[in-house]
Amino acid sequence: MAFKIIVCAKQVPDTNEIKIDPVKKTLIREGVPSILNHDDANALEEALKIKDKHPDTHITVVTMGPPQAKDMLIECLAMGADEAVLASDRALGGSDTWATSNALAAAIGKIGAFDLIFAGRQAIDGDTAQVGPQIAEKLDLPQVTYVQEFEIADDLKSITVKRALEDGYEVIKVKTPCMLTAIKELNEPRYMTVGGIYDACAKEIAVWGAADLGVDTEKAVGLDASPTKVYRSFTPAPKGKGEMLEGDTEKEVVDKLLVGLKTKHVI
Repeated sequence: MAFKIIVCAKQVPDTNEIKIDPVKKTLIREGVPSILNHDDANALEEALKIKDKHPDTHITVVTMGPPQAKDMLIECLAMGADEAVLASDRALGGSDTWATSNALAAAIGKIGAFDLIFAGRQAIDGDTAQVGPQIAEKLDLPQVTYVQEFEIADDLKSITVKRALEDGYEVIKVKTPCMLTAIKELNEPRYMTVGGIYDACAKEIAVWGAADLGVDTEKAVGLDASPTKVYRSFTPAPKGKGEMLEGDTEKEVVDKLLVGLKTKHVI
């Protein structure tokens, strides 16, 4: 029987191009290129590495987003995933992390049996790191977050990971099925191949709406069902120009610093 992996991914705006509407205080998404979320690419790569070693592995990538998120899914298929599912419906729009995890958990339930769920630690447009753990809780799965090293047993029944912490790491062993979230240190994502792109464009991507997922559009998904309310988004004011102090000795530089601070009445 094939080892079945589900990878949760997200199409995000390229943060190098992000701008904030000065009046509405919201992200300006029009004209901003979209990309596969970085940590999700690491999650997909680790799934593909399992498939490299165990060719009968089946990888399904699932995402929630607007219709154009299909482009990101095609990229995932071109990298080597077998199947892709897009949860897309206006009723899902405006979902916060809680509502998003409801939709994705429903999508995973509809996909059916699986042995492992892999996701990125967080999305670069939100940086919450909440959706993966919330999916695990709703599917009643053991979970390990911030995975920086990964090893799976030959029988595919147990996984040993190194989990990054602020001041070190933990080594954890977990049985499948389980949920893992990846960080960029885990691996280097592969590029799409020409053959992969050709095959991906020929594959059909399943698109499921709220009705297909069987979610309550008033209480489980969408803006109105989301308990998180964003007050505003803004770009911090630019800092003033810095000044570089130079001198032949360290004492000379320190003296210049003290004079400058006294002139500005800081000391």
